[in-house]
Amino acid sequence: MNAAPLVEARGLSKSFPVHGGLFRRVVAEIRAVDDVSFVIHAGRTLGLVGESGCGKSTLGRMLLRLQEPTAGELLFAGDRLTHLDRQQMLRYRQRIQAIFQDPYGSLSPRRTVGQTIREPLDIHRIGTPAERRRRVDELLDVVGLSAQAAHRYPHEFSGGQRQRVGIARALALDPQFLVADEPVSALDVSVQSQVLNLIVRLQRERGIALLFISHDLAVVQHVSDDIGVMYLGRLVELAPASQVLGAPRHPYTEALISAVPQIGRPPRSRIVLSGEVPSPRNPPPGCAFHLRCPKAMPECRSVRPVLQPVGTGASVACHLYK
Repeated sequence: MNAAPLVEARGLSKSFPVHGGLFRRVVAEIRAVDDVSFVIHAGRTLGLVGESGCGKSTLGRMLLRLQEPTAGELLFAGDRLTHLDRQQMLRYRQRIQAIFQDPYGSLSPRRTVGQTIREPLDIHRIGTPAERRRRVDELLDVVGLSAQAAHRYPHEFSGGQRQRVGIARALALDPQFLVADEPVSALDVSVQSQVLNLIVRLQRERGIALLFISHDLAVVQHVSDDIGVMYLGRLVELAPASQVLGAPRHPYTEALISAVPQIGRPPRSRIVLSGEVPSPRNPPPGCAFHLRCPKAMPECRSVRPVLQPVGTGASVACHLYK
């Protein structure tokens, strides 16, 4: 793909200080995200997958500028966003929006659905009051809710309907980039596919660039053009979805895929990882995965692999491909 990317992360890192002792001094740091780089083009979806606590959501919040990176750069349509202040960021807020994990916690119980969806239009002073009301009705129709829903409160809806309201709010300003952070994990399984199909349809119809964050590879494979696999704050594999799912390169990716159920196909040979995920406060030297890796070599214990190209459009951080 030769076109310039819409979103580009360059070496993004985020550390959180750990305070201790009588005077609450900084005694350590937790490296939640460590030197992560990728690009997302307009109309494409990057699925980000990994175990809970690997830094996916922290990375998503940095792309939204809800958290400031400790190091690295974030570019949007070629513009550097990393060091812009709140006022300077305001004009980019219309183009970058989010769908949050908890469809109830992300909606104010004191506001009607119509007020919630209209709020971004009010903040950015888009249109007249009558035009904003019409826009709310249009958005409710787009996500499969009736215009009457505008007068009701979040507690009157099911989880799937509340997430539709969240999607309508995210689309209110016609964004170019969406961060969807575990948007279906809080929903019943019977509702997840409906919301997933809605997100995919709207993303493709509107040509939105999408970062889809999930711990569930079965969900990610349903929506993604490309897949990034994170482990302990770092990207260990990044490739087109078909390559990640059909020919995974990193041993951690292989283990994740082996755990995905298959319907109507012979079961895969399950790869069971031993041990626990290391603490980001005290990560092991070398490759962070080597303590659990069935293919670990002596070099893995001392030298940290870097993400490097392997084949067409794919990158992997593993000494097996050195």
